[in-house]
Amino acid sequence: MAQTHAPPPAFQTALVAGALAGTTVDLSLFPLDTLKTRLQSSQGFFAAGGFRGIYRGLGSAVVGSAPGAAFFFYTYEATKAAVLGPSPTVSPVVGHMLAASLGEVAACAVRVPTEVVKQRAQAGQHGGSSGAALRAILTLRATPAGLAGVWRELYRGWGITVMREVPFTVLQFPLWEALKAWGRERRERTGRGLLGDVGAAESALYGSLAGAVAAGVTTPLDVLKTRVMLSAQRESLATIVRTIVRDHGVRPFFAGIGPRVMWISIGGAIFLGSYQWAVNTLEPRRRSI
Repeated sequence: MAQTHAPPPAFQTALVAGALAGTTVDLSLFPLDTLKTRLQSSQGFFAAGGFRGIYRGLGSAVVGSAPGAAFFFYTYEATKAAVLGPSPTVSPVVGHMLAASLGEVAACAVRVPTEVVKQRAQAGQHGGSSGAALRAILTLRATPAGLAGVWRELYRGWGITVMREVPFTVLQFPLWEALKAWGRERRERTGRGLLGDVGAAESALYGSLAGAVAAGVTTPLDVLKTRVMLSAQRESLATIVRTIVRDHGVRPFFAGIGPRVMWISIGGAIFLGSYQWAVNTLEPRRRSI
């Protein structure tokens, strides 16, 4: 019978490979992310900065990329090993969905604060820099809200971010894993190529396809997340949805879908290709099984 599963990487490998993948993809595609944020801003694309200063907010993205991706892959691989190990307790699809969901929740602990700061800088708020956006949030310490207010502001949009990321990864990662399993089975059946896990280029192709599908489907959630994080005052998700529908109908829910699909399709290739490359490099045994 053809082998369609590869051994999980060591947890320290997942940490290093995840950090490398997250930093690589965020640095490579930051301009597209900026354009997508401005397209989704309630103030309008050109009012939010247009094509100027497309690297605003890069500092906060760099700070959050490595730990966020490392948290994700550490949790993802740990969960996979627990539920899909020698004695699987669930089906592979359910296992990958569960692992991806828990991984995203862990990653959001780091990603949400840096995303709030980054998007405000991208939209030209507080002078258009990550430092200025962060200082504006920290000034809440001197108000009656105190440190609790700072905490709430840094994690503004936590709920909608998790609501966006979990469906996204529930689509992307099981599809990526299924495509990798198909690739391993096809290679082993035909006797061509290396045994063991897929190569970086093949993983990148599958990651690109999976990312494009997941990005298109979850664009409305991404729009809501952006509106929540950029709103001048805290507003409930229901209020934002009602305002969008009342003023503009459903069209704004798909604002930025082109840059988002393009960004995540390319990003999926870079992210999951570089992750696979790092894992295969750090653990050569995976390529010789």
